[in-house]
Amino acid sequence: MYFASRTQAGRMLAAQISKKHPEGDFAIVALSDGGVVVGMQIALQLHCIVTMLLIDEIELPREMISVGGITEDGSFTYNHAYAKSEIEEMVSEYRGVIEQEKLEKLREMHRVLGGSGLIRRDLLKGRNVVLVSDGMSSGFSIDLAREYLKTISIKKLIVATPLASISAVDRMHVLADELYCLTSVEDYITTDHYYNTQDVPDHEVIVTTVGQLIDNWA
Repeated sequence: MYFASRTQAGRMLAAQISKKHPEGDFAIVALSDGGVVVGMQIALQLHCIVTMLLIDEIELPREMISVGGITEDGSFTYNHAYAKSEIEEMVSEYRGVIEQEKLEKLREMHRVLGGSGLIRRDLLKGRNVVLVSDGMSSGFSIDLAREYLKTISIKKLIVATPLASISAVDRMHVLADELYCLTSVEDYITTDHYYNTQDVPDHEVIVTTVGQLIDNWA
């Protein structure tokens, strides 16, 4: 399935979620810039806050899949796509590289945030948290979000995305209480490929907008 835009896809997801949840206490956590565009439409329907969790993946030389990922608060987890023995081998060989990458990724996220985060634990506590992406080639972003959320008492973990790979959908079934995926893709290309119109603002605009939404909501 192809979508006219992320805005259109967000409205389609919003219709599905609101049909099952005509009322409730929700919080949107976008996992990407495009996820913010999608999530805005869901938030309008559910009348809830939109936040964004900055995440970045850590790659190693000669490896096609990232070895791990880190969130804006420094939470780190290794990629579930690797077996434990594979991770141990990579860590043994690249421990210094991994630690340096973690520091650099975290420094860059803090530079973008300018000292203020785009997500607050108090706005998530006791709510149904909806993780939103504009497309998932893997389910690793859900693992990273779960790592961040593990110290927060939430009602339900819901994942919503217009499209995802088969492996990502499998991961959603393992980690989420509910999932909403409009279409699954066997040979995932790139997320942009599945949208006719690219309606994602610049990253700086996204950061500013989400920051203002949080300030107004708080």
